Amino acid sequence: MRIPYEYATIQACPQVERGELLNVGVLLYCHRRDFLEAGIHLVPERLLALDPGADVHAVRTALGAWVAACAGGGAAHGMSLGERFRWLVAPRSTILRAGPVHMGLATDPAEELERLVSKLVKV
Repeated sequence: MRIPYEYATIQACPQVERGELLNVGVLLYCHRRDFLEAGIHLVPERLLALDPGADVHAVRTALGAWVAACAGGGAAHGMSLGERFRWLVAPRSTILRAGPVHMGLATDPAEELERLVSKLVKV
């Protein structure tokens, strides 16, 4: 049986004023399966193509914080999965941000996360 889920891409925007984006991950939330995870794939060369001065280590560290927030760590401690997802996808003007939230149907949220990362990030 296919069940609904929500997802958003995680985008790196190394120079906010230029508005150039690079998909570096996907957040996927499925209420029915109590599932919230981030699939991350950062290619440093792509980031440096947008901004040769980008701090790749800082971006990796920030992505790690997004993964930790999915698991309930850091500032997300004590939030429900749905609250964490909404907090992570809230608009922000930083080097990492979430794209628009989209809906889908899948039988296995973990497999769907892998598929979305392959389709939207690893291309």
